[in-house]
Amino acid sequence: MKNNAVDQTKRQAIKWYQVMIDFLHAKMSRVQYIIFSAVVVGVVSGLMAVLLKTAVHEVHSWVESFNDRRLFFLLLPAAGLLLTTFVIHRFFKGHIEKGIAMVLKSIARRSAYIPTRNNYIHFITSALTVGFGGSAGLEAPIVATGSSLGSTMARLGKLSYAERMLMICCGAAAGIAAVYNAPIAGVIFSIEVLLVDTMVSYFVPLIIAAVIGVLCSKVLVGDAHLFNFVLKQNFNYYNVPFYVLLGIGAGFLCLYYARAFGKVDKSIHHWKMGPYSKALVGGGLLALCFLVFAPLYGEGYASITRLADGTPAEILPAVSWADKIPYDLLLLGFTGMVLLMKPVAAAITIGSGGNGGNFAPSLFVGAFWGFFFSRLMNVTGWVELPEGNFTLVGMAGVLSGVMYCPLTAIFLIAEITNGYGLFIPLMIVSSIAYFIVKQFEPYYMETKALALGGQIFTHKKEHNILSSIHVSDLMKTGEKVLQLNDRFEQLLALIRNADANNFAVVNDKKELKGVIDLNDVRSLLAEPEQHLQTPVQQYMRQPETIIEEGQPMVVVMEQFDKSQAAYLPVVNENNIFIGFVYKSALFQQYRAQLAVQRDIYEE
Repeated sequence: MKNNAVDQTKRQAIKWYQVMIDFLHAKMSRVQYIIFSAVVVGVVSGLMAVLLKTAVHEVHSWVESFNDRRLFFLLLPAAGLLLTTFVIHRFFKGHIEKGIAMVLKSIARRSAYIPTRNNYIHFITSALTVGFGGSAGLEAPIVATGSSLGSTMARLGKLSYAERMLMICCGAAAGIAAVYNAPIAGVIFSIEVLLVDTMVSYFVPLIIAAVIGVLCSKVLVGDAHLFNFVLKQNFNYYNVPFYVLLGIGAGFLCLYYARAFGKVDKSIHHWKMGPYSKALVGGGLLALCFLVFAPLYGEGYASITRLADGTPAEILPAVSWADKIPYDLLLLGFTGMVLLMKPVAAAITIGSGGNGGNFAPSLFVGAFWGFFFSRLMNVTGWVELPEGNFTLVGMAGVLSGVMYCPLTAIFLIAEITNGYGLFIPLMIVSSIAYFIVKQFEPYYMETKALALGGQIFTHKKEHNILSSIHVSDLMKTGEKVLQLNDRFEQLLALIRNADANNFAVVNDKKELKGVIDLNDVRSLLAEPEQHLQTPVQQYMRQPETIIEEGQPMVVVMEQFDKSQAAYLPVVNENNIFIGFVYKSALFQQYRAQLAVQRDIYEE
């Protein structure tokens, strides 16, 4: 009886919701409904971002209130990873797709439908991971949460694929904007990273969502937890050569970041132990890192603030032997080691079962690099560089090279410094770092495998359209096949009864052995009686190439181009024949996908 009552309540709620959606669609134009959806997505995503940041901040404040914090450095990271692992395995069947890669894959391979559980799973798990000291960022979980909320809103509102993709980007823009009080950076991040094929009209909903996200942050927390700085020194064009050197160093540092993170994460993945043991060991390794390099704890924004504000002494270890080392040598050595260890700590956090991203760690590494470089130059006595400015500009350089988002990096730092006084050095450093990274590694480290496999969209429009098409959408199944021991009379019967010009030849296990094309036997149809007992193997030929089920359409198109074939057979992983894919059907679907892409103002 109780279950029936619950089911009836759900049905009633769904009914009233559908009535409300139908009412809104009836009273609003398509454009008005999209703008309305952007407002709702902006509010919800902004609130979730602010709540997540506030929750983590409160946990950190609680830890700071204790006199002996070293004990917490030992216990909290492992506790956070264990709790995260427990939540994932207890409530989400041990599986979670993390961060930006999940969003990009959903856009390309799932028609912009993101599973509803992503509305809250990243919020919970990242709060546990980072709140308890995990050395990762909250921005990727915030983007994943906001994008999922946007996808849910679009699905419930019965929006089209392009509109669902737009709502996903609205959620991401609102989340980034709320966290940094940077609406322009939020919009550009969505366009630069998620919405690789955009139109000018998309800017309006994105801007609205981002502004709403910032307003949520302002109303709820004011400027208390916002990440912002005030420039103490203006840009001096005499320092341009040093900004160029900073950008070059940032580019190679980004390559180190990607290599170090990837190797550590891969090695942890191959640990032969259960998830809880892995979380415990990972937590222990983090504890050791934090004991030696305390700034690695958590997101690290407090350390960035101290470097930019000119109080770097506060990040140094409070140990007796530190007084025996010259201050500048200690400071340079410590900051240099910290910036090299940050990607390692981030990889341990995420690889051991935690949930977080590389956005904040890349800002952290960039800040320490900018400070390290400027302090090193100043120690030589040859020049006097503004260390605060170089700290901020270094953040943009490493962020652009690690996350592959140079425009986002430029505008983010410009907005958090409340002006554009550093705009020129930001552009110099970000562009140089990004250029260097792209020369060695074309793809972002977390999405490289997906991009090469055609699983996500890139900035190649034709590849994006092909990636949205699946082999199963084009494959002609249920076709009649010939057995290896069949004779020409069976082939003749198929030609007369089947509406096809090509046939597959299989063995007893239904494994593909060859194909027969109607053009190859057309001359025999004039006098078929002379060939009725001839084995079909005599007319069989090997196909130019074979398509595997689930193969990316980009690869399929390459196979068509190389073979110049009009059709190709499709098999599964066991070489069992499934059907044929025709080039004409592929081109027809390609044109249909092009026609779907339209401006939101086109009714």
